[in-house]
Amino acid sequence: MRVLVIGSGGREHALIRKIKESDKVDYIACTPGNGGISYDAECFGVGACDIDGVVSLAKDIKADLVVVAPDDPLVLGMVDALNAEGFATFGPNAAAAIIEGSKVFSKNLMLKYGIPTAEYKVFDNAQDAIDYITEKNEFPTVIKADGLALGKGVLIPENLEDAVNGVREIMEDKVFGDSGNNIVVEEFLTGPEVSVLAFTDGKCVKPMVSSMDHKRALDGDKGLNTGGMGTVSPNPYYTKDVARECMEKIFLPTIDAMNKEGRTFKGCLYFGLMITPNGPKVIEYNCRFGDPETQVVLPRLKTDIIDIFEAINSSTLADLDIEWSDEACTCVIMASGGYPKSYPKGIEINGLTDGQLDGVTVYHAGTAVKDGKLVTSGGRVLGVTALGSDIRQALSKSYDAVSKISFDGAHFRKDIGKRALEALK
Repeated sequence: MRVLVIGSGGREHALIRKIKESDKVDYIACTPGNGGISYDAECFGVGACDIDGVVSLAKDIKADLVVVAPDDPLVLGMVDALNAEGFATFGPNAAAAIIEGSKVFSKNLMLKYGIPTAEYKVFDNAQDAIDYITEKNEFPTVIKADGLALGKGVLIPENLEDAVNGVREIMEDKVFGDSGNNIVVEEFLTGPEVSVLAFTDGKCVKPMVSSMDHKRALDGDKGLNTGGMGTVSPNPYYTKDVARECMEKIFLPTIDAMNKEGRTFKGCLYFGLMITPNGPKVIEYNCRFGDPETQVVLPRLKTDIIDIFEAINSSTLADLDIEWSDEACTCVIMASGGYPKSYPKGIEINGLTDGQLDGVTVYHAGTAVKDGKLVTSGGRVLGVTALGSDIRQALSKSYDAVSKISFDGAHFRKDIGKRALEALK
């Protein structure tokens, strides 16, 4: 098989490394890819949202399967365009991808079908939202831009002044563009967070192993929100009882709801969950693999991922037994100095050979190869990932590897997995 992967980050690199393990695959291409990915796949210069360009590339390289990994092209309908040209794909069509593409849609879906989530209200006018927040006077509160915002469209103000400023920035200053034409204001839920990715063919749901993300830039969950500074799997808060409740009250009802809406979802559906005192509730849905959750989930997958993709396409997922390793997996993100704000690019990375290091897997999120040297090209640069008999051993291996990799200004959290270890005591 000849496989084309769309995207350029750590998630895409994790998918490519897993696809590379399949005996069914003899050629992998990626567009636009990055420096680290270029060691594992042939990279092209077509943008991830260039639908016509991707369709043309798929024809040129005679792709047997196209894996559309990022949210933007999925929401824009890249899968629809590829299917129309006869290509097998992995990823939902535009009608289903709206579950991430519109927070208003997903919240209304949950309300309509009784799927547990935070209480909320939708606004298309900044003053109305401000009046509502002022009247409620409950903090912290949560403000979400309706559309895609590179994972940064969620604010959690601690007081009225910050809330008012947040509403105005999103709806009037348009810091997230048209994604902020509408907003969702919702109650702030408390409890441990859990990320669960699930394979689904629109009929059957097969959850993957759980993970725990670390969104804040600095140790102790301080600093600005990021795309994720590290992950561990499994998440100790996701017990068998919680998993059973999620399947019964969230996973299956979500798939059923999408079917009833005429938006059958086929691909990977991401459930961002909060284990509240009143049971698990949905914080958000994503229409694709999470980043950096994918980097700790896929290394634990024992089943050929191509078999899974094919089962989803043929609606036979229920017949496939998906196996997972009992090992733990941890990922520590090494980021550019200044991330998640402005940061320099083009800084040489030292300590890697052909992008890798013995004993761990280094997933590249923001790298490039220039003049034969590996350099930084993004905010999140590397995801240093290790398997171990338990979370503690895996973390030890990840951090030992981090100490051997260097680039000027590099920063990383030193407490990835701390909450997970505390929960295991």
